[in-house]
Amino acid sequence: MRQVAIYGKGGIGKSTTTQNLTAGLGEMGKRIMIVGCDPKADSTRLVLGGLAQKTVLDTLREEGDDIELEAVMKVGFAGIKGVESGGPEPGVGCAGRGIITSINLLEQLGAYEDDLDYVFYDVLGDVVCGGFAMPIREGKAQEIYIVCSGEMMALYAANNISKGISKYANSGGVRLGGLICNSRNVDGERELVEAVAKEIGTQMIHFVPRDNAVQKAEINKKTVIDFSPQEKQAGEYRTLAKKIDENDMFIIPKPMSIDRLEEILTEHGLFD
Repeated sequence: MRQVAIYGKGGIGKSTTTQNLTAGLGEMGKRIMIVGCDPKADSTRLVLGGLAQKTVLDTLREEGDDIELEAVMKVGFAGIKGVESGGPEPGVGCAGRGIITSINLLEQLGAYEDDLDYVFYDVLGDVVCGGFAMPIREGKAQEIYIVCSGEMMALYAANNISKGISKYANSGGVRLGGLICNSRNVDGERELVEAVAKEIGTQMIHFVPRDNAVQKAEINKKTVIDFSPQEKQAGEYRTLAKKIDENDMFIIPKPMSIDRLEEILTEHGLFD
């Protein structure tokens, strides 16, 4: 079983990318579970057809500790299983603790014993606290993919996440599998992301072009592969899924200094 965590700057499209690529893996016959690690609980919406998934923390608050796995896990497109960690009530507690509680509960309930090929953790934003770094820190995820774009802050975040991976690589065994460029149509975007990936010591595993087919599918509460399987964009996600399934490049990243990152950004025209 491969345990994969998807990180990236907030709003970069991690959840959309995760659900679309897992749809591609599911179409290939892979058995998958997505664990949403975001208080917004939107990491499984597209594979579950828009179902408002009841979160682990809400279920525990309402029903206590004695719950069945089916209470927090639903099955959607291509047999993909979805779980949402949820978070504390607004303004109270630490959302990162929700991730820890949820993963521990899933382990206790036997969710990881179901002959899975993949578990994907869709993690909120940047590595800003121990809770959100938990899939890295405790070795829950062996491989990380960072969703980014050619925008400055997305690349700052990618470099920062690489620092977190590097920090826990020896203790947790986690490795970086590559950058996924979720295009924002920035000039020279592909070349810039490839340059940043090379500097970190990894690869841009796929360049996902910007396409309105993604938004159309989301409005209809589905992934592109489910809603429009013949669309060109569906083929992009199938290609991404295949690349991840066949990937054998896993490295301990070499994060850059801010000065070096800004040199690369300048070389590619972002600071002109």
